[in-house]
Amino acid sequence: MRRRLLLGGIACATLPARAATLPAARSLRDELARAIAAGKPLIVMASLHGCPFCRQARDSYLAPMMRETGQPVVQLDSGSRASVIDFDGAGRTHEELLQRWDVRVFPSVLFFGRGGREAAPRLVGASLPDYYGFYLEERVRTATAALNR
Repeated sequence: MRRRLLLGGIACATLPARAATLPAARSLRDELARAIAAGKPLIVMASLHGCPFCRQARDSYLAPMMRETGQPVVQLDSGSRASVIDFDGAGRTHEELLQRWDVRVFPSVLFFGRGGREAAPRLVGASLPDYYGFYLEERVRTATAALNR
């Protein structure tokens, strides 16, 4: 299935190949528990293979944030049949989770807090690249604050 990619409100085609610099989600329940124990939300990046904007978000923002701050970040890949344990303990594929969460635009970055609930607005698409880092940091702050309420 082909998904649309949003850049500045324009649907774009995808390009082949990307570097995998974020860990694939394996058990969202366990990953969230570790994140919350560290006082941080769990960030999940929804990615599309070959998507240049996904690569930019991953390699320029999310992977460095993970390395520099210890922020827990995992990736789910559109179309992937790889298995992952959901927050409720059920086994699903990456694709099933993305459909369940109604992710339709790539990249999409989701911020999860207690109970596997979204703790900040999603960061959808890659519009306004000059401000992407600001919007990402703002949502991380919002999701982190939600953990302390």
